[in-house]
Amino acid sequence: MTDAYIYDAIRSPRGRGRKDGALHEVTALKLSADMLNAIRARGGLGPDAVEDVIWGNVTQIGEQGGCLARSAVLASDLGEKVPGLSINRFCASGLEAVNLAANQVRAGAGAAYIAGGVEMMSRVPMSSDGAAIAVDPSLAMRQYFVPQGISADIIATLHGFSRADADALAVRSQQRAQAAWDAGRFDRSVVPVHDINGLPILERDEHMRPGTDMAALEALKPAFKDIGETMPGFDQLALMKYPQLERVNHIHHAGNSSGIVDGAAAVLIGSRRFGEANGLTPRARIRATAKIGTDPTIMLTGPVPVTEKILREAGMDIADIGLFEVNEAFAAVVLRFMQAFGADPDRVNVNGGAIAMGHPLGATGAMILGTLLDEMERADLETGLATLCVASGMGAATIIERV
Repeated sequence: MTDAYIYDAIRSPRGRGRKDGALHEVTALKLSADMLNAIRARGGLGPDAVEDVIWGNVTQIGEQGGCLARSAVLASDLGEKVPGLSINRFCASGLEAVNLAANQVRAGAGAAYIAGGVEMMSRVPMSSDGAAIAVDPSLAMRQYFVPQGISADIIATLHGFSRADADALAVRSQQRAQAAWDAGRFDRSVVPVHDINGLPILERDEHMRPGTDMAALEALKPAFKDIGETMPGFDQLALMKYPQLERVNHIHHAGNSSGIVDGAAAVLIGSRRFGEANGLTPRARIRATAKIGTDPTIMLTGPVPVTEKILREAGMDIADIGLFEVNEAFAAVVLRFMQAFGADPDRVNVNGGAIAMGHPLGATGAMILGTLLDEMERADLETGLATLCVASGMGAATIIERV
């Protein structure tokens, strides 16, 4: 098989996912086209240099509906011969787009792809598409569906994570994100967003709260306690699935959960021959990709079994990985990953994560892969793993190695 390489990885700054957020005026179409144009220009590529654009977005409705990937191609400077594929693996959509592109290259189905994703959560609200897993009782009741925040609280209860554990991780995420920005660690990859007049709209992640401390987080009310303990009785439903628990300990709140934001990211994937033909030097090889299904009630445990799977299939051990990016959907997700593998916190999300900077659903997977690569180069590390938990019980992972 042909090896697949990463030649470039870029992202937008993340804007607050509210009507007063800096990117609220920008559509998913425009931001996607901006990312396609930026990565094409940085590589000096012709309009038809890539085989396809594979683009993740989660809430595929309204202006994010249809085949947004094809619309973004037509709105960009890419040629009309480049098609476009929109995909949805919930929170892992951006990473799954990269994995699909890499595996197409490895199989010889095209020499190069642009992959990534977008989510404009200030304009297209999460869950506004009415997913069957949440609203169709014939499925939701049979699978003991509960909202994701309660799933995160169940993980904390099952594995003994306290409110203080979760809050400490959140404070660390904020501190690390601020330190990374101050040190210029995102400068290579973050592409500022401009309006139609070329004036800057946003140049820096907008969601961060670097002054956050334990006292501030302790003052916040658990976000999922009320919906868990009152009708429709999600806690009672969960306890039917997990009878070993006496109750659900609700520890998550806005400060130790991922932020709702707008953003997009793109990754240029190609073969060695593609790079040579276009004068590009590969930055990393995609060594392995994996996906897995998991318990749909607890739903957010996917990073553990998918990491076990990808390591097994790659013939590697956890000690072979120098750096980890584990999406901070909720603090308990990362705490469970570190607990399961005995992972050193100083090797996990070293530049902060979605608790500090936000989680633009369809883009996050591509974003954390780019962050992983940048840090591997800065710290002179050879291998890295990116992984995300996924709604309705799934996990996705990618291992990359520098070349």
